[in-house]
Amino acid sequence: MSTGLEGIVAAETVLSHVDGERGELVLRGLRLEEAARLEFEEVTALLWQGFAPEADASDALAERLGQARLVAFAMAEPLLPAASRLTPVEGLRLLLSAIPDAEETPHHLMAVAAVPVFAAALGRIAAGDAPVPPDPALRTAEDFLAMLHDRTPSADHARALETYLITVADHGLNASTFAARVIASTRAGLFSSVVGALCALKGPLHGGAPGPVLDMLDEIGGEESIAGWIEGEIAAGRRLMGFGHRVYKVRDPRADVLRGVVRPLSSPRVAFAEKVEAAAIAALERAKPGRNLQTNVEFYTALALEAVGIPRPLFTPVFALGRMAGWTAHVLEQEQTGRLLRPLSRYTGPAVRVAAE
Repeated sequence: MSTGLEGIVAAETVLSHVDGERGELVLRGLRLEEAARLEFEEVTALLWQGFAPEADASDALAERLGQARLVAFAMAEPLLPAASRLTPVEGLRLLLSAIPDAEETPHHLMAVAAVPVFAAALGRIAAGDAPVPPDPALRTAEDFLAMLHDRTPSADHARALETYLITVADHGLNASTFAARVIASTRAGLFSSVVGALCALKGPLHGGAPGPVLDMLDEIGGEESIAGWIEGEIAAGRRLMGFGHRVYKVRDPRADVLRGVVRPLSSPRVAFAEKVEAAAIAALERAKPGRNLQTNVEFYTALALEAVGIPRPLFTPVFALGRMAGWTAHVLEQEQTGRLLRPLSRYTGPAVRVAAE
């Protein structure tokens, strides 16, 4: 037995490979650094390749996703009053759950198209604004920012968000992806599977870390407070948000990719955050020598999402926007190649009672 299923292989997949010792993420044969140069639709097509006919041409896929976003917007409108009374991630869960299994658009395509529409609408309503309909001529990242802000985003902002979506598109058999595959293995259907994945992502130990990175930077305040604040947190046994990873034993490759797109965005946070990063890594090495607690993806995710104008309550829905490409690919793969997932458990309860004669 392995607590937390550490080191247990539960599925074979062609979709992604995480090498924690080397700090490498491979998406269907492409290192992340290469995949990050593509468009989000191209990476989605890569993950769907062999499982969905829409993956044959990324341009055609982008067009179909654009049309599906229009369908999703019309579908969401009557449900938005109820969904907007919840937190954004809970509202997203409600809206995804309401997509009927009888929906004519291929379910994997509708799931990827729906999340940016639903998330942007919930963000607009939370800010007291009316939802903005999608523009099917735009690509996913650009259209999401246009729907959220009611204006065409700059090329730098659209590219920064697109790069983020690619970095989180798939990441091995993480908790939410495993949840999706378990549900898919019962033949419950794609929408049920990805809603279950979203519920797993909602947990603060999985999809909720970027917001606390910004909370940490806010609390530190200025450069003169960096060293003292970090030492105080380490001495108190509290975790520094954005550092260390369950799998990566060296620097998270996603952090380096995002650092490259954050720097040109002229965010006032970046220079300050890099000083915090350097001080944190040095302090962690002194306090926990040999642990190699490096920057993880959440650190630069927080800076990237803030720089392109995404409010903190939308961070997890935007994570789901990118990861939906991987979730749907895993569901398709599980349905085609897998079997019902049914692990064993070890009983540790009381011994069997012998009935009195």
